[in-house]
Amino acid sequence: MPAHVLIAEDEPNIVESLSFILSREGCEVTAVFDGRAVIDKIATMRPNLVILDVMLPKMNGFEVLKWIKANPDLKGVPVMILTAKGQDKDRKTAEELGADAFVTKPFSNREVVERVMTLASA
Repeated sequence: MPAHVLIAEDEPNIVESLSFILSREGCEVTAVFDGRAVIDKIATMRPNLVILDVMLPKMNGFEVLKWIKANPDLKGVPVMILTAKGQDKDRKTAEELGADAFVTKPFSNREVVERVMTLASA
């Protein structure tokens, strides 16, 4: 059964790139483009992993992460933060809110694939 990955990213080129590399690895990929859409989608789709940008419209990634980890039915869903905001403060915030991985942009395709496969199979 392929891993189902929910990507929350507002940059179409990054969504296209991630969708391509993850589909090539056998993942099913669904993309949304704002934070509210993650909340609308995650409850019905139950992904194996969420890839979450921090700077999203309507609701930022940290708010979404906090919501996911506070929800008893969803807190076990791994969340990988993928962001251009790579400062130590942002990494610490992500860890405190329960992120399972933190990757900065620009990212290595190999690193993203390895992390996704590890987290999605956990």
